[in-house]
Amino acid sequence: ILIIVIFTAILNLFYGTGKPVFQLGFLKITQLGIHNAIFMSMRIIVLVIFGIMLTYTTTPTSLTNAIESLLKPLKYLHIDIQMLAMTMTIALRFIPTLVEEVDKITAAQKSRGADMESGNIINRIKAVIPIMIPLFVSSFRRANELEYAMECRCYRGGNGRTRMRVMHFDAKDYICLFLTIVYFGGIIALKIFTKSVI
Repeated sequence: ILIIVIFTAILNLFYGTGKPVFQLGFLKITQLGIHNAIFMSMRIIVLVIFGIMLTYTTTPTSLTNAIESLLKPLKYLHIDIQMLAMTMTIALRFIPTLVEEVDKITAAQKSRGADMESGNIINRIKAVIPIMIPLFVSSFRRANELEYAMECRCYRGGNGRTRMRVMHFDAKDYICLFLTIVYFGGIIALKIFTKSVI
């Protein structure tokens, strides 16, 4: 995951306007670019950490039911919330798998003599490419295998399905929902008033 964070930071480092801090030919690093690189890296790290914690502590069934319950108002807009909830659950469950796959590919590349920790920025970007391409190929292959597995089990969405345990909102859920809304509302307000990237 460190390689993905570094790759994202490098891409955002050269994107942005403002006062140049360092310039080499047509490449220039600005204050806004440094700001974007730091915050985009932090976003990925926080997303991965929370995604791993969530998927390791919550079963897929509970996660799907929870997402489906939260999205229930969307059914009045004729949106298939069962399929949407399943898609989001699968995406979250794939995060630890992708992290493990990156570690395996990185170890395989290093065993072949790939140097990913030395050299200038251009060389490090080139060193990431042999990792990203197999990662994308592996992700598509896993998604294809999952599709076949779901088709073999005759999965056709959640319409008409019943549950052994029906989830209900209680006081703790409402408190968590309120704190989440306040948190994200504060982030949006901070971005509006400070005109910065959060």
